[in-house]
Amino acid sequence: MTNPAPIEDVPIGGEGIRLGRFLKFAGLLDSGGDVKEAVIGGHVAVNGEVDRRRGRQLVLGDVVGFDGRRVRVCP
Repeated sequence: MTNPAPIEDVPIGGEGIRLGRFLKFAGLLDSGGDVKEAVIGGHVAVNGEVDRRRGRQLVLGDVVGFDGRRVRVCP
């Protein structure tokens, strides 16, 4: 069994952010098209569960996983 990737903290400067925007803000994906493809394709997890909603509202403490990286939404 492999160890999960360490969690990187990404400050958003507020209380919440939409998943699609956060993926770009955190540097996990570069463009809106890439975000759409990754999310709809089931390649993005929020708190360990696949989420196919780009518009999902993330809150402080949520952990987003994509392509072997994990990042946490921080203030």
